[in-house]
Amino acid sequence: MPLAARRTFRFALVVALSLVLAYGLGTPLPFLAPLFGVLLTTAPAPPVGVKGLLTLTLVVTLTLGIGLVLAPMLRQYPLSAVLIIAVSLYLSTLLNVGLGKGLVSTLLIMGSTLIPAAGLVSQALAASVIQALIIGIFLAIISQWLIYPFFPEDSAKQGSAPPPPDAGQSNWIALRATLIVLPPVLLAFTNPSLYLPLIMKSALLAQQGSVVSARAAGRELLGSTFLAGGLAILFWFGLKLWPSLWMFFLWMLLVGLYVASKLYGVLASRFAPTFWQNVIVTLLILLGPAVEDSANGKDVYEAFIVRFALFIAVTAYAWSAIFALERLRARRLARSSSSFNTGTPRC
Repeated sequence: MPLAARRTFRFALVVALSLVLAYGLGTPLPFLAPLFGVLLTTAPAPPVGVKGLLTLTLVVTLTLGIGLVLAPMLRQYPLSAVLIIAVSLYLSTLLNVGLGKGLVSTLLIMGSTLIPAAGLVSQALAASVIQALIIGIFLAIISQWLIYPFFPEDSAKQGSAPPPPDAGQSNWIALRATLIVLPPVLLAFTNPSLYLPLIMKSALLAQQGSVVSARAAGRELLGSTFLAGGLAILFWFGLKLWPSLWMFFLWMLLVGLYVASKLYGVLASRFAPTFWQNVIVTLLILLGPAVEDSANGKDVYEAFIVRFALFIAVTAYAWSAIFALERLRARRLARSSSSFNTGTPRC
């Protein structure tokens, strides 16, 4: 089987298997398991071993433990807590851009935003979210261990990672992502129970907004969010035809195959791989709460419209912020270059 096809099947099966394990076992926030399946499986590499799992456990404990400390600080010392969150967002983006530690970066963002928001509601909710994150990571890794032997990588064809940007560019990207993500997160702190999915979307924007240029931001961020919303609607009505766990698995497998085929180049696409990763992650963030709303007897369609409208609003804000910040930076660089050229002595 061609390598791209193997990666496509591996990606789709890991995401679908982690989903069925999470929902079948009745874990809290079960959509987090396939979400971490996406984050762990997108990079074409073998799954972590036992040693890597122990290291990952330590990283999860440290990054998510930050949120438990920040929650009471937000009540007693809000300014200091916000400054710590801003520094955490900056460092997490720097880890992703400069060192390529995408998973650690995502965990640090969730630890400094999602957990404190849950802690503002109650410590029990914060502990439940931490438990859901840890269980989701472990289920995703177990799914990788089960699927990878059937669709392995070619060791001789492992490509080298792209070179990271220079230090100045990395610092600017990290600063830009912090300025983009911090306002929506602070808004979400005003009503955490309503805005928890918005915080997760903001965490995704911290990753996506750190790598796209101002020119591509609209197509990359808004386009992927609209496509994810459309796929979520089709997924939901397909699931309503036969609402069962196995049909949930099969629909997730079908969507995963389509997205992964675009992601790995099996099907031609005009969009970058980050676009398709954004699509499936946003779809899971939209679909997971909708399934929980249905199980709890809530109005699924009203909640979906509100949630999707918030996603569009925060994505449009991210696009406009990227555009404005890039224009300000370009003017500053042009002014500095003009001043330097004017002050250079001529022979």
